[in-house]
Amino acid sequence: MISDFPSPVIFAHRGASAYAPENTLAAFELAVKQGAPAIEFDVKLTCDRQVIIIHDQTLDRTTNGTGQVVKHPFAALRELDAGVWKSAEFRGEKIPLLEEVFETVGRKVLLNIELTNYATPFDALVPEVAALIKKHNIQQQVIFSSFYFSNLLAAQRNLPEVPRGLLFETGIDAWHQKLASRFMNLQAEHPYTTDVTSQLVQRVHAAKRRVHVWTVNDPQDMRRLRACGADGIFTDDPLLAIENFK
Repeated sequence: MISDFPSPVIFAHRGASAYAPENTLAAFELAVKQGAPAIEFDVKLTCDRQVIIIHDQTLDRTTNGTGQVVKHPFAALRELDAGVWKSAEFRGEKIPLLEEVFETVGRKVLLNIELTNYATPFDALVPEVAALIKKHNIQQQVIFSSFYFSNLLAAQRNLPEVPRGLLFETGIDAWHQKLASRFMNLQAEHPYTTDVTSQLVQRVHAAKRRVHVWTVNDPQDMRRLRACGADGIFTDDPLLAIENFK
């Protein structure tokens, strides 16, 4: 239950991504070693319905492959290098399966699973993720997040006991989301750092929801957000956050 989550909580954004290649087991294991109580990562489906961890819709930035993620089978994606772009130290790091994340760090930290099927919003991502969570019986370790209402509504249908946090865009889109979010069953709101004020935190708390802020890498911002009463932050640098968001 989200009431059991610590406050404040630091989510290592895509793992300890300031130090290791994002969304890899190396980044997740390093985040645990650095003392992060939670990690955040992005899930997508391959064309053969395997749940993998990668942020972008394409392979180009974080692997030595090219093209759209969803058009490749897992076996082909597994051949790619997802670490050398960061540094030679991580040469050979692979795109992980969600199941591997559960097996490696799933019992050690909280897991924020961002449902990022933004290019294919009507695919089977949510039920596939839910099935794996049930298989590993880690409902108490997980929170879902997404920018899409449809993903969170599907998560509620498939795993109503797992908390859900709506990621907010900035600017005018955020206002539209705020209006719609009033009618959703949410346990958290995830606004962008520059949009967060004490008044926003008070409003969200009054709705009995937590505030987890993305993505915060400046120590001054960390201290300001904690003073505002934010319950958590997503950061690429867990070590920095441990010193400044407390």
